[in-house]
Amino acid sequence: MNKLKMHSPNLTQDNVARIRELFPGCVTEAQGEDGSVKLAVDFDQLRQELADSIIEGPQERFQLNWPGKREALLTANAPIAKTFRPCREESVVFDTTQNLFIEGDNLDALKLLQDTYLGKIKMIYIDPPYNTGNDFIYEDDFAEDSEEFLLRSNQKDAQGNRLIANTEANGRFHSDWMSMIYSRLKLARSLLRDDGLIFISIDDGEYQNLRKICDEIFGEDNFVDNIIWKKRYGGGAKEKFLVSLHEYTLVFAKNIDALENIYVPLTEESIKRYYTQKDENFSRRGPYRTHPLEATKSMGERKNLVFPISGPDGNEILPQRQWLWSKERVAEALAKGELEFIKGRDGKLTVHTKQYLRDEDGTVRQGKPFSIISFVPC
Repeated sequence: MNKLKMHSPNLTQDNVARIRELFPGCVTEAQGEDGSVKLAVDFDQLRQELADSIIEGPQERFQLNWPGKREALLTANAPIAKTFRPCREESVVFDTTQNLFIEGDNLDALKLLQDTYLGKIKMIYIDPPYNTGNDFIYEDDFAEDSEEFLLRSNQKDAQGNRLIANTEANGRFHSDWMSMIYSRLKLARSLLRDDGLIFISIDDGEYQNLRKICDEIFGEDNFVDNIIWKKRYGGGAKEKFLVSLHEYTLVFAKNIDALENIYVPLTEESIKRYYTQKDENFSRRGPYRTHPLEATKSMGERKNLVFPISGPDGNEILPQRQWLWSKERVAEALAKGELEFIKGRDGKLTVHTKQYLRDEDGTVRQGKPFSIISFVPC
């Protein structure tokens, strides 16, 4: 026998759902007078959607807001009466190690680290829940007692940390996730050195919200890049529309003006692909590649960088705009054989610099990391 429904339909929520189908931007997560959060209609926005003139309403301003944001800020700033407990029996060379593994609630850990590591961390990497609707997020509302919590969620992790399943049916689907990540990023930023970086993995579900939160916490001027991670190749039989191959890693600096250049070792593949030419400096500096000496439009105009360079045929070569190097630097490069003259299809010579694999002191050159990372599964 089918189970009988013991309640009538929620007509209000049905109507909200119908409005959402017609005007998605008019339905949002809102907090009621009793403190509960559910999907609700933004009537000011709905009136504007249906009007042919500007409707007077609350003062507009550019801001990021959601139910629970102030509580998340309070959560980040609230002190806790906890401490780290050393675990010697599970440690390796406990007294001399330079590595630290912390097991427990990450919000508590971030707070406890403030005493010792405030402003001392060079790099932080965070791989938070992606809020797919099937994963769990940390519950930071400690207003209810444990019995109430267990009745509501019946979820804990292996360490007893309180978790909630954040399904799309939850009226606070985005708000809960944003509150969770907001408080932790606030604490993480304070741990970074002035020249520090933070890397945060995410997918399309919460990318936009995460980017806006990071803009607020770190400052949008401190945005470094959005790395695209190609996580797989092929497949997609279960995909409904496009085959999703990528995720993201957002990169922000504590203070981008203090950030040093980022370099990574060149791969054998890139060396073989690009460093293909040899000259009389090969034994000391290895193979080289060439780059145009002509400056691009992105470089500001500097008249002292406009001068003729004598080619191997005795003719003088002038830049269409300006050179990248000064006259003195060009003369030095010519004396060392570090310039190459390449004939174009029109028969004219263009000037190129030689970039050797090794510096003059023999150090192998490094390269800038790319914003696209390919991963080949094993």
